Amino acid sequence: MRRAAHSETALVPALPRAARCGGGHRAQPLPVIGVALVMATSRKPSTARDLRTGTPVWLADGAAAPRTHVETDGLSVDVAIIGGGISGALIADAVLQAGRGVAVFDRRGLVVGSTPASTALLQFEIDQPLTILSRKIGRERAARAWWRSAAAVDQLRARVADLNLRCGMQERRTIYLPGNVLNATALREEAEARARIGLRSEYIGRDALLELSGLARPGAIVSQGAAEADPARLTRGLWRAALARGAQAFAPIEITDIAPRRGGLRLTTAEGGTIRARAVVHATGYEISPALRPRGYSIISTWALATRPQPDAIWPGRSLIWEAADPYLYIRSTPDGRIILGGEDEEFSDDERRDRLIPRKVARLQAKAAKLMPWVDWTPDFTWAGCFGQSATGLPAIGAVPDMPGCYAAMGYGGNGITFSMIAAQMISRALLGLADPDADIFGVR
Repeated sequence: MRRAAHSETALVPALPRAARCGGGHRAQPLPVIGVALVMATSRKPSTARDLRTGTPVWLADGAAAPRTHVETDGLSVDVAIIGGGISGALIADAVLQAGRGVAVFDRRGLVVGSTPASTALLQFEIDQPLTILSRKIGRERAARAWWRSAAAVDQLRARVADLNLRCGMQERRTIYLPGNVLNATALREEAEARARIGLRSEYIGRDALLELSGLARPGAIVSQGAAEADPARLTRGLWRAALARGAQAFAPIEITDIAPRRGGLRLTTAEGGTIRARAVVHATGYEISPALRPRGYSIISTWALATRPQPDAIWPGRSLIWEAADPYLYIRSTPDGRIILGGEDEEFSDDERRDRLIPRKVARLQAKAAKLMPWVDWTPDFTWAGCFGQSATGLPAIGAVPDMPGCYAAMGYGGNGITFSMIAAQMISRALLGLADPDADIFGVR
């Protein structure tokens, strides 16, 4: 949920054959509780949790989500998408472009889960620095992951322009500060590694950093090609555009079962209604079943605040700012002059504890930010908390689910939620067309 999304692990183990989502007639149904997968053998649902608490600044305008329906019985559709957030919206858009019919289902409603909790720093920079990711998965694969992320940000900006979405999308540069993950020396090495593969990053020293941003640090990596947006307006706009092109939306609808049927899949709702689909896409954020939870996957809590409008405090160029630290700070501005500050991530335990920590976490964020930007009034107008899924590599799991014919998943986005959602939209729409994706070996579900 950190910088870019927070909907939403890298490697997902295959389910036992008894838990298949589609295929042969001997396969057993795969129950789904709300928008969360569960194992057929145990029929134990994954726990439904509050995806966020507090009031994200993006919901202050009180704008309504697109209208949805509740009657589903007898519905037949090419592709059923479970999840009404940014991932589902981008996937729906791409599937429609591919010429397939779409229906989306969410047990809460469109744009009411994790998506509005995003701070929407749309960066190509993955949580795992290129130098560290290279040691984990190899230089060639790490380079492809970073390049695919950079391309996704460009393609997202282009799609927003194509659809004429008014969501505050603006191109920005990023400033990556030294911290306990990469010190100033390691940051130079990171910048050199990025430059060698052609990414638009360079290391700048103290004087240049001070002039660029007003920040007094030894140096930083400055990267071109990032962006910012209002995630709620972006997602509402995508859904409206999809609905105008024939997509259907149903909420609040709880999908309780998915089973194979001749020619596709049968979905059952909590009310007993049935839906036929040729394919199902699970775009459910971090609410995934233990049956699909890979090694190294964890659920992380994060906290954020937005200040009052103070345009005079905004730094030159409005760069997106974050740290090579764990936990790190992430900072951006809004068009009306507010400053958004987030971080203090830690392992999720339960909703109540996460919520009780809001005052303490906000105070820590304020203290850290005051040292970095002492000229800013860090008094919050809005505070909120949320959760996101994180993998051992910082990479998502996207694509066909093994041993579950007709089922696809988009999971585990870490701090690059919206960026990885765009990659998910591309990969899944191509898979539905029978086309191979060149990066399936990096992002694929296993």
